[in-house]
Amino acid sequence: MARTNMQATRTKPEHVELLTLHVVRTERISPSFVRVVFGGDDLARFRHMGYDQWFRLFLPVDGGDLTRAPQKLDTVSYVKFLTASKSTRPILRSYTVRALRRLHGGDELDVDFVVHGPGDHHAPTAPTAAGWALGAAPGDLAAIIDEGIGFDRTILGRPIVVVADESAVPAAAGILESLPRTATGTALLEVPTDADVRTIDAPHGIDVHWITREPGRTPGATALDATTRLPVSGEHAAWVAGEQSLARDARRHWVGAGIPKAQIAFTGYWRVGRSA
Repeated sequence: MARTNMQATRTKPEHVELLTLHVVRTERISPSFVRVVFGGDDLARFRHMGYDQWFRLFLPVDGGDLTRAPQKLDTVSYVKFLTASKSTRPILRSYTVRALRRLHGGDELDVDFVVHGPGDHHAPTAPTAAGWALGAAPGDLAAIIDEGIGFDRTILGRPIVVVADESAVPAAAGILESLPRTATGTALLEVPTDADVRTIDAPHGIDVHWITREPGRTPGATALDATTRLPVSGEHAAWVAGEQSLARDARRHWVGAGIPKAQIAFTGYWRVGRSA
């Protein structure tokens, strides 16, 4: 993960532990997204916090298991995890809660994975987590460690700008659906195709604009253009996540436009050409 200032305002979970889950079903919800629905008894111990709640996701590789996944992820356990052979240690990535349902027949957690078509020259060369999602079957195991939320709730009450490329659309959707119904502002959400547009239950005062990527452009570049055209003032708060250049340049623009740095949250989730 690239530079971010969200650690300073992060709301940590009350309990940090490894939760083992299994795949209930998968769904190709659009050309660029696969939704994996997880279940398992451990979900009863997962506290849903809303907004951009994220977690560490451990995925077994090549028919392996999760025995090398740590019970918590502090500095010591992370270094120990990295010393294990890549052929035996699970894939470790960060993902966002898209939805959590408390059901009588067993709780369900929705996680949306971005996938790329073979003709996408921006696609990662080794889409490990996306590849796992595409091949996931009911009963497949995974594990998560909750990391809480990065969204700074002290800015609530200000008009807000939310900007994301497809990698951050699940987090942006979680924020928009968690905002007070009186919230106002604008969301700029870039996706690869028109078919990736979906319904988000945002407050009526939030103008949600879906932006289809212009052919041949780097992910996030079209959203950045729209961001620079959007009038803002020092009264606004802003949140941006996605490809590193989008997060960096949107923040730079907002600072220049007069939004105080303390009212801007930014994270670069990924970099063009790297695996996801």
